Amino acid sequence: MAQRKILLVDDSETILMMEQMILQKEFYEVVIARDGKEGIAKAVETKPDLILMDVVMPEMNGFEAVKRLRQREETKSVPIVMVTTEAEMESMEAGYVSGCNDYVVKPIDSLELLTKVKNLLNE
Repeated sequence: MAQRKILLVDDSETILMMEQMILQKEFYEVVIARDGKEGIAKAVETKPDLILMDVVMPEMNGFEAVKRLRQREETKSVPIVMVTTEAEMESMEAGYVSGCNDYVVKPIDSLELLTKVKNLLNE
């Protein structure tokens, strides 16, 4: 089976490293973007199987990036998990309204993250 590709969009090097370690242990290919604009460009360019999207980032926040990804033909059906410190109900609702499929709150629990990734990839 071909290796599944996951796009990580986050402005924190620490979070990117942690997500990368968790996912590469499961043999996922990882692509990195450091803000919403770059995330959209990389999603169109690399056609990931799933996207992990931070919310609070410079240039363009995660909610706006998800809305824009949902408007594009080539990325509208890619599963997106919001990964954020924003655990409030309003923030989670905003994530779902913008088009994300699931939500993970930082600090990241590796088992929770992998479970959600595998579920969304039907593995």
